Amino acid sequence: MFSPSELGLKRSHFRAKTRARKRTVSLVVVTTTVEIATDATAELVDAFARLIPQLSKSSPPPTQAELQEMIDSPASDVLVAWVDGRVAGTLTLVTFRIPTGMRAWIEDVVVDDAARGHGVGEALNQRALQIAREKGCKTVDLTSRPSREAANRLYQRIGFQARETNVYRYDLEG
Repeated sequence: MFSPSELGLKRSHFRAKTRARKRTVSLVVVTTTVEIATDATAELVDAFARLIPQLSKSSPPPTQAELQEMIDSPASDVLVAWVDGRVAGTLTLVTFRIPTGMRAWIEDVVVDDAARGHGVGEALNQRALQIAREKGCKTVDLTSRPSREAANRLYQRIGFQARETNVYRYDLEG
């Protein structure tokens, strides 16, 4: 784990007058760059090892070979958010053709605890939507646990709508 300052999060202070009293307000300014991963570097493998446990306690992070397989797959784009030269978050966009058209799913969105609330998740999602649009997808779906309240607010704010559907899972390992 690293601190917000290690992520390059800088605090700017300004004074605000409210009803003849002064207060100090902190404003965090973050510049996020989102790229499509092209190689499973040691830095990227280490980032996934740090981030995946923040998303799931039951799933191990991908190995370097598994990460490279994801990167090389024509069906997936592994998006990486960089803040001040460090990986602050990731998202996997899966695109595929079905009889009714091109579709996309956003999977495994994770933003480092230290970077949450600073626009990293939004930058990842907006880039994923742009890529899906460029690939001719008709829709983009995602799922999010109800306990991830901030993430659910983000998805709704950027235009995702809850669907009237049931999501089922069949466990092939159990």
